[in-house]
Amino acid sequence: MEVLEFQLGIPFIDLNEIEIPPDVQRLIPFQLIYRHNVVPVKVERTLLYVAMEDPLNFIAIEDLRMATNYEIVPVISFSDAIKRTINRLYGSQTADKAIQEFQQEKEKSSISSQNLQNISSLEVDSAPIVRLVNSTIEQAALSGASDIHIEPLENEVRVRFRVDGRLQLTQTIPKEAQSAVVTRVKILCGLDIAEKRIPQDGRCDYRFKDKILNLRISVLPTVHGEKIVMRILDKTNFLIPKEKLGFTQENLAKFDELLKNPHGIILVTGPTGSGKSTTLYTMLSELNKVTDNIMTVEDPVEYMIDGLNQVQVNAKAGLTFAGALRAFLRQDPDIIMLGEIRDSETVEVAIRAAITGHLVLSTLHTNDAVSSISRLIDMGVPPYMIAVSLMGIISQRLVRRLCTHCAESYIPPEHEVRFLGLPPGDYYFRKPVGCALCNDTGYKGRIAVHEILIVTKDMRDMIAANMSNNALQEYAINNGMTTLKQESIRLILDGITSFNEVMDITFSI
Repeated sequence: MEVLEFQLGIPFIDLNEIEIPPDVQRLIPFQLIYRHNVVPVKVERTLLYVAMEDPLNFIAIEDLRMATNYEIVPVISFSDAIKRTINRLYGSQTADKAIQEFQQEKEKSSISSQNLQNISSLEVDSAPIVRLVNSTIEQAALSGASDIHIEPLENEVRVRFRVDGRLQLTQTIPKEAQSAVVTRVKILCGLDIAEKRIPQDGRCDYRFKDKILNLRISVLPTVHGEKIVMRILDKTNFLIPKEKLGFTQENLAKFDELLKNPHGIILVTGPTGSGKSTTLYTMLSELNKVTDNIMTVEDPVEYMIDGLNQVQVNAKAGLTFAGALRAFLRQDPDIIMLGEIRDSETVEVAIRAAITGHLVLSTLHTNDAVSSISRLIDMGVPPYMIAVSLMGIISQRLVRRLCTHCAESYIPPEHEVRFLGLPPGDYYFRKPVGCALCNDTGYKGRIAVHEILIVTKDMRDMIAANMSNNALQEYAINNGMTTLKQESIRLILDGITSFNEVMDITFSI
């Protein structure tokens, strides 16, 4: 940016540092703001200063000049900063305008969810309720949300986005628009619009700019109407290289060591929303070679990778995890991936596949690595079979990163230092504050913390002898395993996250 500023003689502006007056925000129609990815910054007499990622885009400059009757003065800013500012300032405008138009149209023509499906496709695409739903999905994508919750309350409909693992209230929709919104979402994903008494699930692809978003829809009847949850999967940004998963150098070496096993079972554990699927797909991409037959069974298939044979579970048709696994063993597989180990039948087939020369990858819902062994025993697997088949366990959590723009340092009180088990001394922690860049949350983005348990020969003997979790944990730590708590403390000391953010992890283990 400094080079461009010097070369072109066009100043750089940091949009995170300035406050744009409301009257300036309204000078450019937001259709042009979205089209050209620009933000009006300030006005001086007949000059309108506009932040642009490409200050030499003369077509955009001319469009803005004709629309505003101001002389346009371009300034340079980062593309991501412009997008964040647009979403913050204008994200709800399209939705608000659509709601107003829907209310006006309802008064004129009594539009309802019952006759919405009878309108021609051209009219549906231009209907206010369609623009409202599209705007909500696009705003969620721009916010980096993983889920959209459309929740009917007694007098209104609440829309919340899950960003960095936390739900944030985004907007409210009038109660009279509730039925039409639900109908539109059902039409989008091919669900039964007449069925309102039972839960429904569906999925569809939504194209937004240069991205293809995969939406997984769940509709649930509640006392105030049908609640919708949309899980957003960005197909263009789902596969993450192993170097960006948050592993330390030591854990990255252990990760590579695990993937060198020709057979056995490798588990990725953690609660829902801890990034297990992302880690599994990264493992599959590392193992994906033309010399190996890789087969996966998932519910649902979240990401399609070339070279893999991926199977979708279909309980209604009788295709279960265990049934698919048994069929896999007749397909000459080298590597098998199970989306999740859910029951004793599935784990039994998986363990036998691992013992008979296949590499099996799967997930399990447990709090830490060592407790996964107890969980397998509880599911009916004899300890000696676990000892023979288990190669390693990766347990992980996701913690929010502090916003680098607004986080502040402080000297922690004695009880925080004591709680983390740190020796007395001078420490500096960081805490969230909140700014425009992080939507006043104090956090921006997430990072994974891991503990990786490598099953050694001595540990196999301990597992076969059915020794306690405490004994296995103590042995693993003495042999180099870094726990989730230790990883979390490192992130606090490095100023990456806050004390309060890791409390959930340190309390639960």
